[in-house]
Amino acid sequence: MASVERPLVPVEWIERISEILSAFPEVQEHDAWIGMAWKVRAATIAHIFGGEDQLFRITFRAEPDEVVAFEHMGAPYFRASWGGNVVGLLVDDHTDWEEVAELLTDSYCIQAPSALADQVPRPG
Repeated sequence: MASVERPLVPVEWIERISEILSAFPEVQEHDAWIGMAWKVRAATIAHIFGGEDQLFRITFRAEPDEVVAFEHMGAPYFRASWGGNVVGLLVDDHTDWEEVAELLTDSYCIQAPSALADQVPRPG
């Protein structure tokens, strides 16, 4: 059985995520096994990729109680099958990028050492 080609992530989406995450200390962007990923030191903050189903996903980290909430909300959110606190969002032309910025900020603060996370301005 032949494998299905995965679509390339639109450059505009990679640029949007890079713009969000580059505001935080020590974030590095790198090519992932598929798509693009961002890390703080060795910890992955976000990963965007195209699936064999031709849909695009961004995965990120969430607090344990939020993981359950994302799982119960259903599409466009999902709980990843790997990693205990990895959740995701289907990305398309209607994605709310302000919401993505909030989710990625939270993911950074979860993954970054506290000395770096403490440098991130938080609302409230």
